[in-house]
Amino acid sequence: MRKLVYYVAVSLDGYIAGPAGEYDFYPTDAEMATWINEQYPDFVPSPARPHFGLAVDAPTRRFDTVLMGRASYEPALSEGVTSPYAHMRQYVISSTLGPIDDPKVEVVASDPVGLVRGLKKEEGGDIWLCGGGKLAGVLLGELDEMIIKSYPVVAGGGISAFSGAFDPTLFTPTQRRDFGNGTQVTWFSRV
Repeated sequence: MRKLVYYVAVSLDGYIAGPAGEYDFYPTDAEMATWINEQYPDFVPSPARPHFGLAVDAPTRRFDTVLMGRASYEPALSEGVTSPYAHMRQYVISSTLGPIDDPKVEVVASDPVGLVRGLKKEEGGDIWLCGGGKLAGVLLGELDEMIIKSYPVVAGGGISAFSGAFDPTLFTPTQRRDFGNGTQVTWFSRV
């Protein structure tokens, strides 16, 4: 069965972005960026793929579907990019965003849980939950794994990694990797 995997960057205080969606406060590290792009080329946006030596239409390695909330999708849309992950099936979960004039992107107005349950039953690669925090909160019960890039910075406020109802859910760390800039990548599986 396909898995739903939340791959996201977080600050030490649990924020994935600032109050206005900022994420440029995370310290960068060339070693980490190179490693992540080699390990997870599926997560590299289509417009950036040639810069990392990846063909836009290269076959995916593990993930063939991406789910985004409206706030995760809008940065690309504001730059005129309607299909930020053209190498994958793309779903934007939003009750306020109208249809997108791009056959590679499907806007889903309701029932993200039903969508994920249906996708899990299909053949194919795993499903990447790109964000954001509100969508992650709604889909917490469906998450099978998390890949968390934890940056050594306190944001002080912003968009939480999980927004919504109080729902303690146990995951266990299965692997961790440290980088020279103090960032850790940790893999978690649902207990």
